[in-house]
Amino acid sequence: MKYYTIIGGINGTGKSSLTGALKAERNDLGKIIDVDKLNARFGGNKILGGKEAVKRIEQCLDMGVSFTQETTLSGKKTAITASRAKKAGYSVRLYYVGLESLEESLSRIANRVRKGGHNIPLEDVARRYARRIDDLLQILPYCDEAWFYDNENGFRLVGEYRNGEILLLGEDTPSWMKELYGHFNQ
Repeated sequence: MKYYTIIGGINGTGKSSLTGALKAERNDLGKIIDVDKLNARFGGNKILGGKEAVKRIEQCLDMGVSFTQETTLSGKKTAITASRAKKAGYSVRLYYVGLESLEESLSRIANRVRKGGHNIPLEDVARRYARRIDDLLQILPYCDEAWFYDNENGFRLVGEYRNGEILLLGEDTPSWMKELYGHFNQ
């Protein structure tokens, strides 16, 4: 089986940390395409880093090999890639990381910058935060399965998507997961 694995969440939620954890426990992630690392490789040039990420995704699809992409899910490119992957016989799966507030995302980004990491403009993070549920609803129809993690205090599995429905897990469901569940079931 070939997999297109999407690690999604707005900026500052912990996508790269989740990718690291998944790499330690899974052997089917294939080529990992991390646009942040590619941007750094090109001296912070997001245009060149983005073009390289697209090129690598295209290569994986052309070769029919499994691959993993970290993404904020903003825009239409991930849905287009997922559609192409499905048509090419891939199993599409999503690991999504959420936080309760925009302020928490911004705080984590600021902490990353203090440690020498990359910054994201406030308006970009705010826009992505406001659209996060819509962006998730756009990608779910292409997913064979998905797992939703709350990362307020370590990764906690709070929901799954299987057989076309979202299942809430655990007793303390975060508000963002309740919001997704409510919009999905409308």
